[in-house]
Amino acid sequence: MSKRQLTRRQSWRIEKVQGERAARAAKRESRALDELEGGDLGPEQTGLVIAHFGVQVEVEALEGENSGQIMRCHLRANLPQLVTGDRVVWRAGNQGSGVIVAQLPRSSELCRPDTRNQLKPVAANVDLIVIVFAPLPHPHANLIDRYLVAAEHAGIQPLLLLNKADLVDEENASALDRLLDTYRTLGYPLLEVSAHQGAGMDELRQQLDGHVSVFVGQSGVGKSSLVNSLLPGIDTRVGALSELTGKGTHTTTTARLFHFPGGGELIDSPGIREFGLGHVSRDDVEAGFIEFRDLLGTCRFRDCKHDREPGCALLKALEEGRIQPQRMASYRHILASLPQAEY
Repeated sequence: MSKRQLTRRQSWRIEKVQGERAARAAKRESRALDELEGGDLGPEQTGLVIAHFGVQVEVEALEGENSGQIMRCHLRANLPQLVTGDRVVWRAGNQGSGVIVAQLPRSSELCRPDTRNQLKPVAANVDLIVIVFAPLPHPHANLIDRYLVAAEHAGIQPLLLLNKADLVDEENASALDRLLDTYRTLGYPLLEVSAHQGAGMDELRQQLDGHVSVFVGQSGVGKSSLVNSLLPGIDTRVGALSELTGKGTHTTTTARLFHFPGGGELIDSPGIREFGLGHVSRDDVEAGFIEFRDLLGTCRFRDCKHDREPGCALLKALEEGRIQPQRMASYRHILASLPQAEY
């Protein structure tokens, strides 16, 4: 059954109601912030944003007598948008809450456009992006490639992770092998695990050790199950696949940071079925396809679009099998989705 399209008036009414709710929430937050700053605030100290809830964030104190404690903090109006993984300067209040007064510089950030094509940070200070997929829901190579382009653009190391390896059977094994072989040939690190049965989880822990990692992937691939297996006692919610669509249901609603006992952090992000790349340029997309690197700039024409032009180095490599058809199709699909100015 197709999704019912909203009329322009219905969309306007929804936006109006949401705007009024946001304005009321901001007004309440402003009053709470005024009350906090009107009282006695503690000294400035550093903290780590471990979760974000609209106009408030949860901050882990990194120093002082509150070190290790989690505080619900309000945000000053002049601050940029904060996300899980941000390091901040904050001051404690006397009611078990605090105030964020500054954001510290980020070493990296993973971003994606929202529904209005406005760039939205997903996680900060990450050095490993774990791209999770599974036999079910059916993996989409184009979504994996979008994550790889985003990781390359952000300067974050990728790790491909096939979860639910216990669901590989005679029907899906051949297609999965072709998909995995494509990325193995390109040299991407790849693990096959089963959060349910425990297979491969020790190797995954070793890969994550010492890193600030973020799990990404479409809903239903088992990211929350992976977190529960890696960090017993966390008990994040696990959702079943929709019987109607075969797609995953959203169980993680906000990105949250967890600590590993032996060091390193993990950010579990909400599942998404699409990952827009409207914030990157054509050059960024091409740089994200690592097999193109030695070929770019060697086409006969400087402004080659790698479509049907004679003397195109990429098309020649495609004919010779040095570029896989799936990757070229994915590249073209991503280019077609970019804003016209970037394409």
